[in-house]
Amino acid sequence: MTKLSVNVNKIATIRNARGGDVPNVVQIAIDCERFGADGITIHPRPDERHITTKDVYDLKKVVKTEYNIEGYPDERFMKLIKENMPTQATLVPDGPNVLTSNAGWDTVKYKDQLTEICKQLSEMGVRSAIFVDTNPLNIEGAKAVGVNRIELYTGPYADNYESDRDAAIKDYIAAAKLAHELGLEINAGHDLSLDNLAFFKQSIPNLEEVSIGHALIADALYLGLEETIKRYKALLK
Repeated sequence: MTKLSVNVNKIATIRNARGGDVPNVVQIAIDCERFGADGITIHPRPDERHITTKDVYDLKKVVKTEYNIEGYPDERFMKLIKENMPTQATLVPDGPNVLTSNAGWDTVKYKDQLTEICKQLSEMGVRSAIFVDTNPLNIEGAKAVGVNRIELYTGPYADNYESDRDAAIKDYIAAAKLAHELGLEINAGHDLSLDNLAFFKQSIPNLEEVSIGHALIADALYLGLEETIKRYKALLK
């Protein structure tokens, strides 16, 4: 069964809108695990617009499943990884002014940088993953830098799912097949939802994990967190 990692960034966004500690990010993470989540994902950006540096350390104390920290691999990010030792570090190419991760790495152009970061993560004992699109050159480039997993950026799939889901999934099937042949494990994330997740899961073989935040938290406003996680998990069986 594909694992569900719940991204709790949006919980922190709501909290930060008023200050204080409501809703409590740590308690939400605990509850997500209690309700069946297989992991917790965060993206601690430098401006702390949602997840703060303090959150990173506080969550490390309570997360019992997989702890996934994603971000741009600058000095600050690598310090957080070293001091918190998450299960997985997911590397994204966007800088501090980007609203949300919206593209994969050019793994050929940034080969030297990614190779060095993946080496450091390996030495720490932290599983590495990098955000990539479906371009075969970037999949092959991911293999060349020594990463453990790729995370397929599913924004284009989500954007085109309603108009033509078969066309939307086509390149992802090819990318996943290539990644598997190269010995790379496969994650996916960005704009996956209750509407489009089942078809993606059914179409992509060897899918290890999906990371879902925005849609899941939005659904929880109507369904409740426990019921929402239950429904997402059901789609991943």
